[in-house]
Amino acid sequence: MKYALVIFETDASRAQIQADRDLYRKAYETWIGETAAAGKLVGGDALDTERRSAITVRKAENGVATVGEGPVHGGEETLGGWFVLEVTDHAEAVELACSFPTSETLELRPLLESA
Repeated sequence: MKYALVIFETDASRAQIQADRDLYRKAYETWIGETAAAGKLVGGDALDTERRSAITVRKAENGVATVGEGPVHGGEETLGGWFVLEVTDHAEAVELACSFPTSETLELRPLLESA
């Protein structure tokens, strides 16, 4: 089964990253390497959260789109990226999420798979 591991940056995790970018990068890359070597990492991407702000597009019932600056949900937590995990069960997905080495907030969601 596949799960999305969605990463949300917080004020605290952003401060940690900025305080020691090399240490953060090493911990992150080690987790990615170990998870990939175990055959559990299908893909993923990080978002550029420093150089460009999010754009939100909302569609009304009449089909008219409104474009605005900023994330869909404002607040301290902002979407930072995601991974797609291939695991045997929910418990393994939770275990991988708990082993994530940095202090971002994580959301784990099962992916719909075609029959």
